[in-house]
Amino acid sequence: MIKMMRNSLLVCLAAFSFSVLAAPTATEIVQKTTDTLLADLKANKETYRTDPGAFYGALDRILGPVVDVDGISRGVMTVRYSRQATPEQMQRFQDNFKRSLMQFYGNALLEYDNQGIRVLPASGQHDPQRAAVNMEIKDSNGVIYPLSYTMVSQDGTWKMRNVIINGINIGKLFRDQFAQAMQNNGNKLDAVIDGWVDTVAKARQGAGKS
Repeated sequence: MIKMMRNSLLVCLAAFSFSVLAAPTATEIVQKTTDTLLADLKANKETYRTDPGAFYGALDRILGPVVDVDGISRGVMTVRYSRQATPEQMQRFQDNFKRSLMQFYGNALLEYDNQGIRVLPASGQHDPQRAAVNMEIKDSNGVIYPLSYTMVSQDGTWKMRNVIINGINIGKLFRDQFAQAMQNNGNKLDAVIDGWVDTVAKARQGAGKS
């Protein structure tokens, strides 16, 4: 009996160790998501140009599971405003934020024309809770732009918390836009939540000019 229990325990420990070892790294998750996204875009780009809704749906399906929408949206709203929000307002903002984030990504991706995208090898530093995954994007003129995903560990997997594109911190850009929108709307949270899609569109225009 003792021997059987010992053998069973060893089997359980071995299975647990294998599951831990097999868990994908932040870099592997970014690589797989990027490959899936670009393959889908290549196969359906002409359709997506005439049907943006289908594209945003595909982005949500591919990117949604690896994006920390709750963490990003709370960071954008900041503690100053999030603690004023009701649960209904917070959920509504998260829904609007996720929708606008897919549009933000989608509009940029539709401009992508088979330039080079390379996920760089992970650095030697290993933080069990936070990691930066760096990429390089080459445009049609051969100019290389750096991109970095800030990834956080949640429930045994990695999710994206922020993006820095060519030195532009998208999280900070959104935070500044949110604070400005609150000021423009007399600190009326509902007005800012309802107008968030327009706010993101303006943020993207600002990023493009930069």
